[in-house]
Amino acid sequence: MSAILQAGWLVPLLGTLLYLGTTAAFLSPGKVLQNVQIGETAEHMPVPGPSWDFFNPEVDRLIGELKKEKETLTTRNQQLNELATRLQAERAELNQVTQAVHQLQLEFDKKTVRVREEETANLKKMAKMYAAMSPEGAAPIIKQLEDEQILKFIVFMKDNESGPLLENLGKLGEADTKRAAVLTDRLRTILYRNQTAKP
Repeated sequence: MSAILQAGWLVPLLGTLLYLGTTAAFLSPGKVLQNVQIGETAEHMPVPGPSWDFFNPEVDRLIGELKKEKETLTTRNQQLNELATRLQAERAELNQVTQAVHQLQLEFDKKTVRVREEETANLKKMAKMYAAMSPEGAAPIIKQLEDEQILKFIVFMKDNESGPLLENLGKLGEADTKRAAVLTDRLRTILYRNQTAKP
């Protein structure tokens, strides 16, 4: 036996056999893997399918967070859409109210102009009427009127008509003298505007 082990042909034969066995094992890996996997449990066996189809708790947590964020964004988007709709409705309502106010303002201005025109005509008539009266007869009458009313028609009187009227008003008593002075002072600050002109 020692002669066989010392033979020169034994080492190349063993090397060749090892080479062929190793090559055969690598060329048919399915049989080797089947032998290895027989001892493994079903939990550790690889799942056939795509490489991304696997269980990972970190990925599942990230997916859950993304779903929550998407739901939050969807809710916020709905709220913004509702707010935009409400703002649009309020803007439309505000436009209607603005148009109604503008229309009422136009109507009011027309009526105000008409009243001013009529008032101007009436004040001119009153000024002519008091100018036609004697200053002694007109003074006790205008004493009963308010200062604003007196000033309105005195504006339409000539100076030689309003002067004697205020003079006689001042002769009715001390209080009426002060009142005539106040009326004269206020006449200085009144700016006459032609009320018949269009605004």
